[in-house]
Amino acid sequence: MDQLATFLDDVRRHVALSGHFRGLLHLLIGRRIVAPDGTVISTGQTWRSVAALLKKVRWNKDAVSEVGLEPAELPPRDRERYWYTAITRALVDSEEARRSADHIAAALRARGYLISGGPAEKV
Repeated sequence: MDQLATFLDDVRRHVALSGHFRGLLHLLIGRRIVAPDGTVISTGQTWRSVAALLKKVRWNKDAVSEVGLEPAELPPRDRERYWYTAITRALVDSEEARRSADHIAAALRARGYLISGGPAEKV
């Protein structure tokens, strides 16, 4: 989980994520991520582990508005439940999510990361 937290920090600092939150979720849940040094960061995560990760790294809760949700409509006190609810409603398996994840993956390739093309594709 620490490698994923470091990865998300790198993404937050170096990738333009505006409008691509759904793609980020798609990438974390369904793709294999390999660091520039060859270390496997993730082979895909469960929704629950992604929710815990977003809570851990204190991801901006307003990001849910990018997937058509109002932050005030989600559980305000339990941040992990907040993120889990957002993930369940974000349509992370949609074509839009895949295209958005491809955009993020291209930006990360420039930083040396290897990202698979989807759940069935190997890096």
